[in-house]
Amino acid sequence: MPDQPQARQGPPLRVLVADDNPVVRAGLTALLDAHPDIEVAAQATNGAEAVARARHHRPDVALLDVRMPGTDGLTALPELTALCPVMMLTYSTEPEVVTEALRRGAVGYLVHGEFTAAELVTAVRDMREGRATISATVSSSLGVSYEPSHESHDHSSQLQPFVAQSSKSGPARAPAPRRRVPDHADRPSFGLSSREVEVMDLIASGMNNRQIAATCFISEKTVKNHINRIFAKLHSATRSEAIAHWLGTTPGGWPR
Repeated sequence: MPDQPQARQGPPLRVLVADDNPVVRAGLTALLDAHPDIEVAAQATNGAEAVARARHHRPDVALLDVRMPGTDGLTALPELTALCPVMMLTYSTEPEVVTEALRRGAVGYLVHGEFTAAELVTAVRDMREGRATISATVSSSLGVSYEPSHESHDHSSQLQPFVAQSSKSGPARAPAPRRRVPDHADRPSFGLSSREVEVMDLIASGMNNRQIAATCFISEKTVKNHINRIFAKLHSATRSEAIAHWLGTTPGGWPR
């Protein structure tokens, strides 16, 4: 089940997604567009294209990869941050890359595989509110907190270390990091693993297997394996039954 939209009234949060990998772009677009308060307004395959698309579409925020053909993310950052807040969303974890990205104006830095779908959506929403997020594995290279250097937008809030659920990263090494609590924390997990919880949330949002595979960066076969295990744990034979159990809408379901 996707996390609930913010109470903010008005038009949806418009996002620019810049990544040279079409699967990543498709996954991010499917994930973000599943939320009524968020809209992917444009996509780009490199830094130069991201700047051009930002000038044309005027997004509220941008997600930017580091390594792309032609103009890379770091090169495009100064020009792009003059147009909208930018968060790096990449596989690169090198401390020098992280430091340079933030020095050039990025308001956050997330590493693929170290956040859930719900956490990414929250991080995107936080960008508009001036709150930035950084993955736990790279936070130690910045110290306890980091304040963006650029003055193009009001982002005075400091970066909050992201306590990732991935076993690859572990908790941030900054003192007393603030842990983000997923919206499903108050309901039972039915014995599902963290990945199965993510897949089930995406099922409940209405995604098909192909969209889930793109969003989670896994194969459709792996998605099917996860779904088989999920159905067994939820004692369900169909998607609709699994969703009903997951959301607590069946008779005798978990109390709201």
